[in-house]
Amino acid sequence: MNDTLVTLVGYVATQIDYKETPSGPSARFRFAVTPRYFDRRKEAWTDGSTSFYTVWARRTLAVNLAGSVAVGEPLVVHGRLRVREDPPDGAGHRWVSAEIDATAIGHDLNRGTAAFRRVVKIETPLMATQKAAVV
Repeated sequence: MNDTLVTLVGYVATQIDYKETPSGPSARFRFAVTPRYFDRRKEAWTDGSTSFYTVWARRTLAVNLAGSVAVGEPLVVHGRLRVREDPPDGAGHRWVSAEIDATAIGHDLNRGTAAFRRVVKIETPLMATQKAAVV
């Protein structure tokens, strides 16, 4: 399959929307990316237009994201780009949205520090019973 993989550097624009679903944990948030470039006419760095993406995380990434990230924090997001174009509304306006199905998310260490804590999975008695029943 020809997926478009992207890596974006930007800031968390909205709170993390975390949900437990039948297929497992899911989380999403809006991500703001503003390119900077050197304007030779002004002899100064200038911000370009901000692009917004909806970032989706699933399973363990969703759980860790919800416990680690807040609005305004700088992140690096890597994942599959999906561009969706909705049909024109009654006024003839077309909407295009860009979503990232994230495979990795981390704090941008160019803009601050972070303390990593490894998640230790603990086997519950129910999980042990289920494994014994399968054997």
